[in-house]
Amino acid sequence: MQVLDRRKAMSITPLFRLAFRPFFLGGCLLALLAIPLWLLALAGDAGWQPAGGWLAWHRHELLFGFALAIIGGFLLTAVQTWTGRPGISGTPLAVLAGLWLAARLAWLFNLPWPLLAVLELTFPLAVAGLMGWTLWKVRQQRNYPIVLVLLLLTLADGLSLYGLLRGDEGWQRQAVLTGLWLVAAMMGLIGGRVIPFFTQRGLGRTEAVKPWPWLDYLLLAGSVLVALLYASGVALMPSLWVGLVFALLGIGHLVRLVRWHDRGLWRVPLLWSLHLAYAWLAMACLGMALWHVGVPLDPSLAVHALTVGAMGGLILAMIARVSLGHTGRPLTPPKGMTLAFTLLNLACLSRVLLVLIWPYAALWLAGLCWTLGLGVYLWRYAPMLWHARVDGHPG
Repeated sequence: MQVLDRRKAMSITPLFRLAFRPFFLGGCLLALLAIPLWLLALAGDAGWQPAGGWLAWHRHELLFGFALAIIGGFLLTAVQTWTGRPGISGTPLAVLAGLWLAARLAWLFNLPWPLLAVLELTFPLAVAGLMGWTLWKVRQQRNYPIVLVLLLLTLADGLSLYGLLRGDEGWQRQAVLTGLWLVAAMMGLIGGRVIPFFTQRGLGRTEAVKPWPWLDYLLLAGSVLVALLYASGVALMPSLWVGLVFALLGIGHLVRLVRWHDRGLWRVPLLWSLHLAYAWLAMACLGMALWHVGVPLDPSLAVHALTVGAMGGLILAMIARVSLGHTGRPLTPPKGMTLAFTLLNLACLSRVLLVLIWPYAALWLAGLCWTLGLGVYLWRYAPMLWHARVDGHPG
């Protein structure tokens, strides 16, 4: 760890010693509650309306609430390792976590929009600012694109607030689709680094698969381009050339998966969960490509392959590993996590495929699998997140 004052670091409440602790915990609690609330709203039993209505809340919070919390927790922890500078902790981290929580409550209970806007945009701006400042201090240009994606996510969140202010469901949907493909860009960027590295370490191989920088740049640029096409409205209607972009993205992600593959990974839950989640990202791109070229496919199926399978699956796989390493534990997941990874993939299969056969039952099955999968994570990992490291080190 790069904490300079050990005594001061050890005096901090464990939950606020590093950013992954409050944001992994809070983000997963939100995701655990969000799907049952959404299903109750669909059944007409929710009892009140959040800002923008339940559909808008469902779209917004699983992206800008859940996913952005996990991204922020991961990045604000990782940047300490990347730069050798102390990460945010203590009171500043508690304030940042409080802002995130306040924004979630503001959306859920439909607080006045000026207050909602301030609370909502402060968190992503703060994460981008902290990342940018820390990276700039050591001139680590390799990670500047991460800051760019965070700023674009903030703009997408702002677009959703604009739609909320105007009472325009279309603008809110457009903003969420923009944000989803920015998160896909982040998954491709970070996943492209850590998945081959984790695979090498997890299987004891002598070296990781060498990256192809040209492919990495193309996937990042292509995902950002798609997000901007959604922001402009171009990608909202079928388009042959947009379909071509999606097809190239899908093929590029599949090429990565083939290069990273090792038969041994199927014996290691912390590895096959990562690879399956990344496969859902490729499937989402190919599904959108089919829709854009005229195949009569509901695009929401591809969107849910991205959100449930890729985003949810990759988040669960990553936080299961990161939480172990940063709490001083061996990289062996606790009992039940193999089931949790399986449940997340079953949730995606239900929401993307079974829904075509049994629409209502498949939605509830997907919600049940999602909730149980995240519930297992919280059951096994929440004590790790609010207790000190087992090896006695700060962090």
